[in-house]
Amino acid sequence: MRQETRFEGSPNYVATEDLKLAVNAALTLQRPLLIKGEPGTGKTMLAEEVAAALDMPLLQWHVKSTTKAQQGLYEYDAVSRLRDSQLADIEGSERVKDIHNYIVKGVLWQAFTAPQPVVLLIDEIDKADIEFPNDLLRELDRMEFYVYETREMVVAKHRPLVIITSNNEKELPDAFLRRCFFHYIKFPDKETMQDIVNVHFPRLKKDLLAQALQTFYEVREVPGLKKKPSTSEFLDWLKLLLAEDIPAEALRSQDNKAIVPPLHGALLKNEQDVHLFERLLFMARNNR
Repeated sequence: MRQETRFEGSPNYVATEDLKLAVNAALTLQRPLLIKGEPGTGKTMLAEEVAAALDMPLLQWHVKSTTKAQQGLYEYDAVSRLRDSQLADIEGSERVKDIHNYIVKGVLWQAFTAPQPVVLLIDEIDKADIEFPNDLLRELDRMEFYVYETREMVVAKHRPLVIITSNNEKELPDAFLRRCFFHYIKFPDKETMQDIVNVHFPRLKKDLLAQALQTFYEVREVPGLKKKPSTSEFLDWLKLLLAEDIPAEALRSQDNKAIVPPLHGALLKNEQDVHLFERLLFMARNNR
């Protein structure tokens, strides 16, 4: 990877100075960048914006609970080959004779053999089995792997910038963590959140933004919430407020007390949190 490559931010993504330092540290060390943070704090979007800013192709591997590390390298489609071999008895097909036709290249193989350096996103690694990260260690360290079916070694032409995201659903193995540069995306403070909103809604009225920010952070600070609203949910809420032409005054009562916000379904995503918020507001009013 070119040493002069540096990430200086993006007009579409508000990256804090420490986040930019983390991306550039991963570039310098040529190690995976492990990004943790609350859901909705822009971890996946970071990879997209880094790729765009550095003019590098982006390859994405969205991990599921059933994902195995081998799938990132390649898969041998034995079922298709068996089916084709049965048909070959009738049609005389030559395809079945070449095992390469049944090797499905995974995203790591594609990243290793790309003609130029790429950004490789391994998204939500903590969803997979606990052995998944360890199974990737050798390939990510050595940038090569062996294909047993074809007896060939796949060696990376360029080292990709690997960005790995985690929502902290599972602890990751220490051996894996040692090989990553780690950064935790803190939840944005009001000033940073205002910068984020300005990127998405540059013409939003200041009074509506100020009141929406106050309401949003009051909701997040309610003790006992099962799920605190995220940045992406705040942006959805603002979009709805604009679409429904909700004024800033509708976000507070006449005596300037907190209320259950209009269109709160964008912020509170289960009935327990709605009832908790309503109950706390009721108790607060009775105590005044």
